Amino acid sequence: MIIGGFQGFSLIDYPDKICAIVFTQGCNFRCPYCHNPELIDTKGSRFDRFKEGEILSFLERRQGKLEAVTITGGEPLLQASLEDFLLKVKGLGYLAKLDTNGSFPQRLEKILESKAVDYIAMDIKTSLDKYESVVRKKVETAQILKSIRLIMDSGLDYEFRTTVVKPLLEKDDFIKIGQLVKDSRLYVLQGFVSSKMLDDECLDMHSYSDEELACFKQIMEGFVQRCTVR
Repeated sequence: MIIGGFQGFSLIDYPDKICAIVFTQGCNFRCPYCHNPELIDTKGSRFDRFKEGEILSFLERRQGKLEAVTITGGEPLLQASLEDFLLKVKGLGYLAKLDTNGSFPQRLEKILESKAVDYIAMDIKTSLDKYESVVRKKVETAQILKSIRLIMDSGLDYEFRTTVVKPLLEKDDFIKIGQLVKDSRLYVLQGFVSSKMLDDECLDMHSYSDEELACFKQIMEGFVQRCTVR
């Protein structure tokens, strides 16, 4: 795998578990508000400083102290050796969480079939009809929908989540998103924080107010089993 970053300790990136985080390099989306813009590109040799073997050795030494490993990005499913890496992580006794944008359902299905993950978090950027305007790339929205179905039918723990950026998302979008994830276990509304981003234009964008987020939460609660604001 091309690994762009590593964090040896986190209390917030795997629900109720102490975890390490592996950041894969490369993403097929160009969301302007991306808070990990340095992970989008795959050009250059500066990523070679993070070696799989070194990370696995670290995880071996931390057995009994860490409980889980989260693989995020970038988009992890771009990595050809992701399944192999996940199985190695599982072989060390860790729970494995995968973060994905849901655009590669065939690769996701293979990961699920190999039982290489325990938890999946899928970002749903917006309603399907607005996807390309948000991710700024060509998108087969049927692939997004297929990933949602795969995750909901997997029997694993999972969450769907949306970063709520004003003005990219509106009230009607949440009604459409709710229909996409109807009856799912957990949906998370993530407030937008204007900091390091891919596109400086987002410095003028904002999260919705707490009252507006509560309104969106109420909408989603009509579709899903549980909705939280993070």
